[in-house]
Amino acid sequence: MTSMPHFLIKGRFKKSMAKTKTKFICQSCGYESAKWMGKCPGCGAWNTMVEETVKKPAANRRTAFAHSVQRVQKPSPISSIETTEEPRIKTKLGEFNRVLGDGIVKGSLVLIGGDPGIGKSTLLLQVSAQLADANENVLYISGEESVKQTKLRADRLGINNSTLHVLSETDMEYITSSIEEMNPSFVVVDSIQTVYQSDITSAPGSVSQVRECTAELMRIAKTKGIPIFIVGHVTKEGSIAGPRLLEHMVDTVLYFEGERHHTFRILRAVKNRFGSTNEMGIFEMREEGLTEVLNPSEIFLEERSAGAAGSSVVASMEGTRPVLVEIQALISPTSFGNPRRMATGIDHNRVSLLMAVLEKRVGLLLQNQDAYLKVAGGVKLDEPAIDLAVAVSIASSFRDTPPSPTDCFIGEVGLTGEVRRVSRIEQRVQEAAKLGFKRMIIPAANADGWTKPKGIEVVGVENVAEALRTSLGGS
Repeated sequence: MTSMPHFLIKGRFKKSMAKTKTKFICQSCGYESAKWMGKCPGCGAWNTMVEETVKKPAANRRTAFAHSVQRVQKPSPISSIETTEEPRIKTKLGEFNRVLGDGIVKGSLVLIGGDPGIGKSTLLLQVSAQLADANENVLYISGEESVKQTKLRADRLGINNSTLHVLSETDMEYITSSIEEMNPSFVVVDSIQTVYQSDITSAPGSVSQVRECTAELMRIAKTKGIPIFIVGHVTKEGSIAGPRLLEHMVDTVLYFEGERHHTFRILRAVKNRFGSTNEMGIFEMREEGLTEVLNPSEIFLEERSAGAAGSSVVASMEGTRPVLVEIQALISPTSFGNPRRMATGIDHNRVSLLMAVLEKRVGLLLQNQDAYLKVAGGVKLDEPAIDLAVAVSIASSFRDTPPSPTDCFIGEVGLTGEVRRVSRIEQRVQEAAKLGFKRMIIPAANADGWTKPKGIEVVGVENVAEALRTSLGGS
């Protein structure tokens, strides 16, 4: 028997013993490492490194987006580029249009996240039905529910449109072919964590799968001009699950918030390439689905207890809309060495700062008092203009002296106790006057230079002590 040459035997063994390459990817931020680590160096999260097989992508997938875009263009001076105003797609939900920037932009990729059961699928199914009513072909793709389960929800919402098509699929290749074949004018993918690429070995919902599937949907949206909405799961911290890259890839990121045990829901934009990121829309969950709340200030104040100590009303701006909300405070003597500072809807660090200002500049002895603050209605406030209302609520509860129920407060409080100027004062005062408030306590720097509405008194104050004397009396 003729023996095989030594160099052929060596080559054959090397080929058969080739190892499969793997890498470890952080499921929170997408950081890649050749070895496993308990703590991710990228985001600092523990036990998020998951092993995934490294597979070289096919040439057709790597260049799919490149070939889909015409490469015949040359760099042009920005002054010579002509733009056209494309009409936005309007839905019947005005609050939904407001958050998106006055409608849906063609070719946009929108990510919407929220807690389980908050109403993301209900909202998008209603929007899909409204667009289908306008004779638009709509494709609703569900990876979590069967077609019959989606139909049951549609029956509950009173939806029965022949131009609304439902597909239960998780394979990205079939989803792409369905969109190519149907050519819809609006697509919903619920949710991105259930969709997978068959040539990627990692499980659905992993960093690689989410990134590749989103990139494919982005290619479809940009090349065909189809607006695509994708639903994203959220972590227990409240952020959208998956790599942060996912939020960078899409055009708009929406969060659907609210307490599951309350009927009100808040839709806010944290990223929007086609509009403001400060807008918010308010909905009410009913048996027949989500209905928009046209006057949120009236809703937030309808259960307010008149004449209660520790309660004040602030006119806050949410985007271009003024919203009146109630800030409640409860100050009680502490039973521990370190007093507690708890806040819902307000940053607790801001509460500690304002309590220090009240103690130093006004003389309130708060160092041995527990403080509990809450924004009624489940709204989150983060603008500086709420400082004065928070300070009045704390002082009112500490002194057990209620402010006038027809007073409204606006102003930023500095560390020296001064009340500083805020923006859009005229819109805030007009909203308060519309709801029947009789007096506005505002920064003195905002008191002049604009037309005050009739039926409401505007009082300008220089510092916190003056504001407390005006609203609570005393020295």
